[in-house]
Amino acid sequence: MRLALVFLAGLLVGANLVYFVMTRGQADPDAALVFQRERSQHAVPADTPAAPAERVEAPAPPQDKPAPAFGPLPAEPGHTSGTPAPVERPRTAVPAAGAGGLIVPVSGIAPAQLSNTFDDARGQGRVHEALDIMAPRGTPVVAVADGTVEKLFASDRGGLTIYQFEPSGRYAYYYAHLDRYAAGLAEGDRLRQGQVVGYVGSTGNASDDAPHLHFGIFALGPEKRWWEGTAINPYPLLTGRPTP
Repeated sequence: MRLALVFLAGLLVGANLVYFVMTRGQADPDAALVFQRERSQHAVPADTPAAPAERVEAPAPPQDKPAPAFGPLPAEPGHTSGTPAPVERPRTAVPAAGAGGLIVPVSGIAPAQLSNTFDDARGQGRVHEALDIMAPRGTPVVAVADGTVEKLFASDRGGLTIYQFEPSGRYAYYYAHLDRYAAGLAEGDRLRQGQVVGYVGSTGNASDDAPHLHFGIFALGPEKRWWEGTAINPYPLLTGRPTP
């Protein structure tokens, strides 16, 4: 009896469901067609290739930037802008010094090549009181020792000359008949032994056929006048030999 009732109840539920579906389709007969039409409009044909996947462009590598243009470099400490640092003038190879610690003041001339011309007679009853060191015109003349340029002077007899004081100020070294001075040489310059100060020539009363350096040494008085002094023979001081 109970099974019969359950079976009848199922039949009633199924009947009601069929009725609902049939009445729904009758109430909106175009609903299925509209739904099918919308699907057909958005459908993708089977032979249509798939759209390519969206590509994400990698950022371009940074480009090298041009180097910035710099202005003038700062001046070295101790020098104002535009003022070049002092340049040391050339020095020749310093040969062995003589007995007085002096070197031969003409480049390439050995002590053995010197002649003692200190006591040679000159015109008007004068004595030479210096050494004549023969060398080709333009041969470098070098400082015989450290010291200071006291005077650059042009005279009728000596031509272009240099008066150098040694550091103590007791002695002066005299270079005469120069063809020209070393570039930039000026009074007050400090010299180092072997530094080029000028070039052999024949200015003044020297013969053009016999260019040479007239070299003298003077002991200065208390006034330290560059044009005065007691002449000292350079020969033994440059050669280490006694005066012949």
